[in-house]
Amino acid sequence: MKAATGLAQGRQPDAALAARAVELAMDRADLRHPTAVLLYLTSEFATDPQPAISAAARAAGCLQVAGCTAAGVFTEEDWVLDAPAAAALVLGGGCGLHPTHGTAGETLTFAAPNALDMHWLTTGNPRFGGVSGDATGQGPYSVWSGARVQSAGRTEMRINGAHLRIGISQGVRLLSKPAPIETVSGHDLHTLGGEPALTTLVRELPLSSRAPARIPTHLLMAGLPFGELEGALEEGRYHLLPVVGVNPDDKSVTVAGSLTPGQSLFWALRHPQAAEQDMEAMLHRLQGRAPDEAGEPDFALMFPCIGRGPWFYGGQDRDIQALKRHFPGLPLLGFYGNGEIAHLDGANRLLQYSTVLVLGQGMEAADV
Repeated sequence: MKAATGLAQGRQPDAALAARAVELAMDRADLRHPTAVLLYLTSEFATDPQPAISAAARAAGCLQVAGCTAAGVFTEEDWVLDAPAAAALVLGGGCGLHPTHGTAGETLTFAAPNALDMHWLTTGNPRFGGVSGDATGQGPYSVWSGARVQSAGRTEMRINGAHLRIGISQGVRLLSKPAPIETVSGHDLHTLGGEPALTTLVRELPLSSRAPARIPTHLLMAGLPFGELEGALEEGRYHLLPVVGVNPDDKSVTVAGSLTPGQSLFWALRHPQAAEQDMEAMLHRLQGRAPDEAGEPDFALMFPCIGRGPWFYGGQDRDIQALKRHFPGLPLLGFYGNGEIAHLDGANRLLQYSTVLVLGQGMEAADV
């Protein structure tokens, strides 16, 4: 198969940027007529992306154009968060985008926050993808497929002609061992392992962060292991729920999700070094699941949270850097979104502060 990316940025959200990104990708892939284009636009295009989408379709000479707007976009070449930009991946040589129509297999999914129907999201084929949006999480948002904006605010499709390897990096520093949940009320966790929940959390924090007003709730997560408890943390078999708040009066902790007595729960902290190490571990796992002996992918799609990009890493995107170290020159397309979609623990889930990575390998290469 053939695949390549293009990135174009300017001072205004001009439709010509989308055409330029596609043309750059076509030149690099040596493709005159791509079979499909994934196109991401920065949030400056969100109010009226159709001219840019149409320009991309004309440049490629195809109608299989899908994507969304986002706070920022990137390729293996660079990332853009502070200017109007378009990023495109062109596919050819037997690889394309097609409606699911009830077929089995992994499903590429884009959705706007206001179109996230959780019943729709959690059912159907195993999903991967991201949530459109801007840096504020407030909108406006746009999602497209078939070279047309989708008024429903969501779309799903198959990447035909490619084997896909999908990995998830949740990237947290573990603060405690799993303990049994005992009493809960709604989203409030009251007792954990025979102690008040807030007590178990505070003792894992530095002394300077233990006062209620200083607890860094924006960085704290509650982890729920799944499957066999032994080895779950080392293997990344857990869900993460953001900590929403702490309640000193009753020593409870509020999390962004439902809890059930009898589950195991541990505390974790979002931390750049831990995220970088977790990304490396995930890449090693994916390299070990190659569909053939060579195992070299032809393209990569990355879906990181806006809270996991260059702002989190101090001005560099270390997730992109890690991928480039493992796969130099690999075409990469991604956007910084307001939620990540992945199949985890037997179900489709909406993740936060994570990175979902997809490695695509043409079937003609994988079947050699």
